[in-house]
Amino acid sequence: MGSLEGKIAIVTGGNSGIGLATAKRFVEEGAYVFITARRQSELDKAVAEIGRNVTAIAGDLAKLQDIGKIADTVKAEKGVVDIIVSNAGFTERSAIEDITPEHFDKSFNLMARAPVFLAQKLLPLMTRKGSIILVSSAMHQMGFAGHTAYAAVKAANRSYARTWAAEFKERGIRANTLSPGLTDTPIPG
Repeated sequence: MGSLEGKIAIVTGGNSGIGLATAKRFVEEGAYVFITARRQSELDKAVAEIGRNVTAIAGDLAKLQDIGKIADTVKAEKGVVDIIVSNAGFTERSAIEDITPEHFDKSFNLMARAPVFLAQKLLPLMTRKGSIILVSSAMHQMGFAGHTAYAAVKAANRSYARTWAAEFKERGIRANTLSPGLTDTPIPG
């Protein structure tokens, strides 16, 4: 019996890289995992690789209606969530002189706004206590040139974890960040 036996998890960006590795490990440890990503073809490959105890939900986390669809699917299929891993992301380098509103909004909508509304929609399903894990990055502490928006959204994730740890304490829900350094993944960007 694994350490996550009987747990229900959702992993955004679960089709590749850190998200896929997380989903695979959770299943190995006994969890049932929902993975999300925008492209169904990539989700299908991930489901085949994970092999069991997994459901793929296609959706764009930058769209509130897709976040609602994800939450509705989890509710309909399992009724509860024990673990949320907010992992979906991308990198796009841009010097401050070249940042466009589109670049800024794309970064913030997916990696700063989406985690808030995903947690909001899934909190009612976290009836057995649980854990929210925000995949941040060491980038927000390192000061790499060309990463203004990316570093800022990852700093926001760190702030969410501190705030939510206090806010959800009485519900028995933990909130933490995972801040990996440079990782070889197929992350877009």
